[in-house]
Amino acid sequence: MNPVKRASRKAARHSEIIVPDKLYFRIGEVASLCRLPAYVLRFWETEFPQLRPVKSSTGQRMYRKRDVEFVVRIKKLLYEDGFTIAGARAHLREETKAGRNQNSLPFPTAQSANVAHLRHELKEILHILSARH
Repeated sequence: MNPVKRASRKAARHSEIIVPDKLYFRIGEVASLCRLPAYVLRFWETEFPQLRPVKSSTGQRMYRKRDVEFVVRIKKLLYEDGFTIAGARAHLREETKAGRNQNSLPFPTAQSANVAHLRHELKEILHILSARH
């Protein structure tokens, strides 16, 4: 088989991960779902501060759905997009910053003048209607 076709099939397999709608996943479930060894997930926990599964009373790692989606994102960056771990960490940090620093929507001043004018007109109509009674 052509190496390019093999690589594209491999990339397609990685992007086909569908995360079930569950509250918690054990590390074995996440490893199986994402087609990764559990030791890779444990290593990524040390490298990506955003990936912090909670631990159960018995000490088992319990991944939330957003943690699993984050693992899928990390896997895509590392295995498909060719990022190094440091590069993926920086990329994800920038994405998080961009998500927090949303620009506020500009409120045009001409429109606020129209609203003030409309408010004045409505008050005059209200005054006329209340004077009739």
